[in-house]
Amino acid sequence: MPKDTIKHDPSCADDYDAQSKSVEQARASIKQLISPIKDTEKLALRDSLNRVLAQPVISPIEVPSHTNSAMDGYAMAGNDLPDGEKATTKNYQVIGKAFAGNPYEGSCESGQVIRIMTGAVMPEGCDTVIMQEHVERVERVEGVEGVEGVEGVDTDKGITQIKIGSNHKAGQNVRQAGEDIALGSDVLNVGRRLTPADLGVIASLGISEVAVIRRPRIAFFSTGDELKSVGETLGKGDIYDSNRYTLFGMLKRLNVDIIDMGVIVDDPQILKQTFLSAASMADVIITSGGVSVGEADYIKDILDEIGDCDFWKIAMKPGRPLTFGSIENTLFFGLPGNPVSVMATFYQFVQPALHYLASGTVKYPLTIQANCLTSLRKRAGRFEFQRGIYQQEENGEISVQKTGQQGSGILTSMSQANCFILLPVEMTQLEAGEKVLIQPFDSFI
Repeated sequence: MPKDTIKHDPSCADDYDAQSKSVEQARASIKQLISPIKDTEKLALRDSLNRVLAQPVISPIEVPSHTNSAMDGYAMAGNDLPDGEKATTKNYQVIGKAFAGNPYEGSCESGQVIRIMTGAVMPEGCDTVIMQEHVERVERVEGVEGVEGVEGVDTDKGITQIKIGSNHKAGQNVRQAGEDIALGSDVLNVGRRLTPADLGVIASLGISEVAVIRRPRIAFFSTGDELKSVGETLGKGDIYDSNRYTLFGMLKRLNVDIIDMGVIVDDPQILKQTFLSAASMADVIITSGGVSVGEADYIKDILDEIGDCDFWKIAMKPGRPLTFGSIENTLFFGLPGNPVSVMATFYQFVQPALHYLASGTVKYPLTIQANCLTSLRKRAGRFEFQRGIYQQEENGEISVQKTGQQGSGILTSMSQANCFILLPVEMTQLEAGEKVLIQPFDSFI
């Protein structure tokens, strides 16, 4: 067969394109153009979940505020414990009780203990707590006035005695004041995205509101004359716009302000005005479709006219035609039109960028190692994100297999999958049983 002598332009079918950035180069270029948001607002504590701290949380108190018991048991002086040499056990009188919020007001002398509950302030003279399960009750002492409410006490005739062994240490089962959080300490730092545990920590300090970073404003729309919204009737050649729904779902998880601008037809002037309108009210614009090299793909030319284009091709599959740049002070991501490519490029580039924009901290997708149960093939020259299903085996190891057909238009390959299988640029094949890196979809939440 004669050799093909036709000169080809670079295309998504090529193994390698010198004009394409690598995945890592693209991430570095995106990060370099982002200036994290500085605008702040005050929020009630319950409204601040998943928001990013704009000011450090500094403790106005000690936590715990008082030295207290870590167990239900008996408080005593540690130097009054049986020493194990002179005596292996020793009897003590229970002289009172201490509950959380209702401390014992007296002091504890040698040979005495105080019944104490978890969280109760340690009484004067006590620095040690013996768990209630580790004591032995002995006969009461006749003729001594009882103490009302102490477990095991006969309040009419006497006071309970307990026996303690020598296998205890001074200071045990006691939480010191400030042991968790010291007065004036930095508890949570700027840039932290608040978790449910963080809300509890802040509440334990008596703080009712916090300063957080303003949420990023994200405008997005789809482009294409063939796209119809859900509920409309399809004409010949028309398709329903699924990309806006997947984009909305991915953005909704990120706690950003969403501006859905709908479907925009393939008209350069309408697209240009839509871009300018979006740039006037958003921090980031995201589009799907129109970034390739077809006659109706206008996005890159419009960006060159009204903004700056940093790059428009990445050496990856799916998702090669990704355009990134800016319009005035607004970042722009032009995602491909194929639905799998939209999701792959969003997770690999847009989501990390939005995290950095909102917090000033870098967070790229989590990768873990897995045993690949299926053989995989690819061409060298591009980094591939194949769709897979991973699970934990009975022996604790992680295994993964691909979902089947891997075309960039097969959105069910994403719906059925729970991870990306990462195949590096130079790899051409992976045999079943070999190790591979995966990105669990759960880590994108």
